[in-house]
Amino acid sequence: MVTASVPATAPAAWRVAATVPAAAAAAAEAALAEDCQTTSWFETDDPETVCVEGYAAARPDAGRLAARLALAMAAAGVPGGAGAPAVAVARVPPTDWLTAVAQAFPPFRVGPFFIRGTHVAEPPPAATLPLRIDAATAFGTGEHASTEGCLLALARLARRQRVRRALDMGCGTGILAFAMARLWRRPVLAVDSDAEAVRVARINARLNRIAPLVRVVRGDGYRTPAVDAAAPFDLIAANILARPLAQMAPALARCLAPGGAALLSGLLARQAPGVLAAHRAQGLHLAGRMTVRGWTTVMLTRPGGRA
Repeated sequence: MVTASVPATAPAAWRVAATVPAAAAAAAEAALAEDCQTTSWFETDDPETVCVEGYAAARPDAGRLAARLALAMAAAGVPGGAGAPAVAVARVPPTDWLTAVAQAFPPFRVGPFFIRGTHVAEPPPAATLPLRIDAATAFGTGEHASTEGCLLALARLARRQRVRRALDMGCGTGILAFAMARLWRRPVLAVDSDAEAVRVARINARLNRIAPLVRVVRGDGYRTPAVDAAAPFDLIAANILARPLAQMAPALARCLAPGGAALLSGLLARQAPGVLAAHRAQGLHLAGRMTVRGWTTVMLTRPGGRA
């Protein structure tokens, strides 16, 4: 079993946050990194902006951070008229992480899957497919609506789709790869461009005792040599974002076996038509759609005999 050691109580810290144009996310994150021990960024409700945040052990100087961010905006080519991003600095009180994790991530079910973290000792209910996933530095614990939609769609697909080879593109924690391996008991290739996601997914594969079926590699999408070597796939799952999903449509179509199925998620309901159009242009057909709390999962098929 793989375990992680987490201090029972974390000391107080300082959170720094700013909303910046999406094109300047990397530059803004680098600016915060000079004062913060950890940094991250994530999308906001506005597709043109992201929230960049960091955590520092000592209170950072808000004025100095604002100046750094202004320089970062200029270096990223953000027009000067946009103004310097407002920087919010707030104290984060000491946290009892063991209690916080247990409260924030209780076990739950999605279709036939019973998902729980390593802090949960209770056994899974009978006739469920257990998945152990901790909230970590990679995306995908099953709670997000896009992941939930994919898991439900996979469970439905398992009733009628034969799968010999499967691919999880943009695997994050690896949860979809593990779900496919549990449902079909066939080899699954999991790919992510982020080294941390690959590390976490490999740990989770061992934790779920499913490592012999799931191979996790770091790569550049469908250009990854391991993808080319294993293609074509009977099943491809990609829970990413609308824009990269549309851009990768030609590559996905090339890697999908005749009669194969693709599950795409990570898109809002209003983004689904554009993603569907990109894949229809590659000869794929819409076979199903599911919307969970505003996030859409679509199932596409490639005509022809099954691989």
